[in-house]
Amino acid sequence: MQATRLTLICHARTLAQKLARFPVDEPLEMDWQSARGSRGARLKETSRLLCAPELRTRQTAELFGKPVEIVEALRDCDFGDWRGVRISDLQKNHGELLQAWLADPRSAPHGGESVAQVGERVAAWMKTLEALPGHVLAVTHPFVMRAALMHVLQGSAFNLIDVEPLATLDLQFHGCWRLRLSCNDNEGMTR
Repeated sequence: MQATRLTLICHARTLAQKLARFPVDEPLEMDWQSARGSRGARLKETSRLLCAPELRTRQTAELFGKPVEIVEALRDCDFGDWRGVRISDLQKNHGELLQAWLADPRSAPHGGESVAQVGERVAAWMKTLEALPGHVLAVTHPFVMRAALMHVLQGSAFNLIDVEPLATLDLQFHGCWRLRLSCNDNEGMTR
């Protein structure tokens, strides 16, 4: 029986990320048209290319130069009233709401989706992939990638982590430890 392999790729950088704002359906910051197909070599053994419905994920998927399937379950978190708001403004004007949201995964003070709801949506989607052998590459958002990691690492996570030779794991401490997933080559994807 062939295994199911899922590779999640975060969309390329947007102005909202650069300005530390909650996202809207914005385009990529890079000139994605001239880079169309530039990452196609990564799809040699990929059976399917999927992406979330937002413009930034569709544009990033174009970098792979293969027909893409839009999957609603890969959409970003619905940030409700916080769409387009700078995080620093939210901290200044509604810090208690932001802290409540960060502390409680079921909280959604913005009127949109809670972190728990994103996690449930992503877990349900991942369940549908279990019976589909082959390699799936999905272009999506940081929240969806975090939700997928949480789904995989629940419970006794130690034995669920495979570390490849020469793999890197970036951890940073700024008041708390954070895992940092980064792109191997930074040409145009994050800068």
